Amino acid sequence: MPHERELGELIDQLGVTQQIDPDEKVCGAVVLLTVEEPDGHLSLRCAWSDGMTWIERIGLLRAAERAELPADGAHDWRV
Repeated sequence: MPHERELGELIDQLGVTQQIDPDEKVCGAVVLLTVEEPDGHLSLRCAWSDGMTWIERIGLLRAAERAELPADGAHDWRV
């Protein structure tokens, strides 16, 4: 029977890291997961921080998509 799990340990095991300076504050997160199901199929799942609206989630996903596109300065942008 499926149950909800916190993702911290799973994310850590995958080796996902990010440099956060001491004077910075993380305000939210959207996490995309590929999950291999028992029958071998892969599914895409999405989780997000408590309190995020759908507009914030979509905005964060779109900004991440743009940041990953190959372009000059693709990873050097600020809101």
